[in-house]
Amino acid sequence: MKNWKFKMASTILGSTMLLAACGGGTEEGSQSQENGSATAGEVEGSVIGDGSSTVAPIMEGIVEEYAGVQPGVQVTVGVSGTGGGFEKFIQGETDFSNASRPIKEEEAAALEEAGIDYTELLLAYDGLSVVVSQENDWVEDLTVKDLKKLWVEDGTTKKWSDINPEWPDEEVVFYAPGTASGTFDYFNEVILEDEDIVSAATLSEDDNTLVQGIQADPNAIGFFGYAYYVANQETLKVVSIDGIEPNDETIASGEYSPLSRPLFTYAKNSSMSDNEAAYDFMQYTIENAGEMAEAVGYVALPEEEYEKGLADLEALK
Repeated sequence: MKNWKFKMASTILGSTMLLAACGGGTEEGSQSQENGSATAGEVEGSVIGDGSSTVAPIMEGIVEEYAGVQPGVQVTVGVSGTGGGFEKFIQGETDFSNASRPIKEEEAAALEEAGIDYTELLLAYDGLSVVVSQENDWVEDLTVKDLKKLWVEDGTTKKWSDINPEWPDEEVVFYAPGTASGTFDYFNEVILEDEDIVSAATLSEDDNTLVQGIQADPNAIGFFGYAYYVANQETLKVVSIDGIEPNDETIASGEYSPLSRPLFTYAKNSSMSDNEAAYDFMQYTIENAGEMAEAVGYVALPEEEYEKGLADLEALK
């Protein structure tokens, strides 16, 4: 496998890898990554997926590697966000749906109503990372309570000195993923606890916008997937939460709590049984997800989890 650690660190946010940012319904959100042409190889056909931009770095690397293995298969992966991806999955438009959160009850119910059976497959672990600019020289650690005080709308103008009187009496500038994002959903669940996010926040479906905004402002704070921090760690500073900094060890062990989370893809059962190309691509994805996850800045699952995924996939043939 190519040296994806280096390649992705330099391109993940600079080029957006032709994969639009997490979020649904926008022109950017409907862009896709394509590879291959059905001209040669042991398998031919087409495969369509969509979903989370957090999962996108893993999937983009796998799509490119797979093109060299099966050039006769065209793989198209859109990035409409976790919620947007599930909408397309429910409409029967895709063979698989990438997600940075588990499927919601209402989404599962909609799939059942549509007659679409699916299988949940784990890909990697992520540590949702809270970041500030490298120019911010006062924030090193925040508690979960601090995060909620900062991010929940309470009708006040949030200042750094509200958290610590020794910090600047300057207004906090907030950047967050859009509401169609699984990352937003996860943060909402474990930090906001379903309360309204601070109204002053810039919500963007483009992770590049978040990164660039935080880089440029010492009073800014934001959050996104761990791989996006890793790719920009020269200009961003990660904030430890309750004394624990996100890294491979703390994410894999769950010590980085409550912001450690699994990443998924959801396979359409009928596509796996009826579309040889879809099955072959998904098998390749599970076989290579761990290595690719680590290459782009996420954390691989224990090997037995990938073996379970392959067994679950095999049962769909």
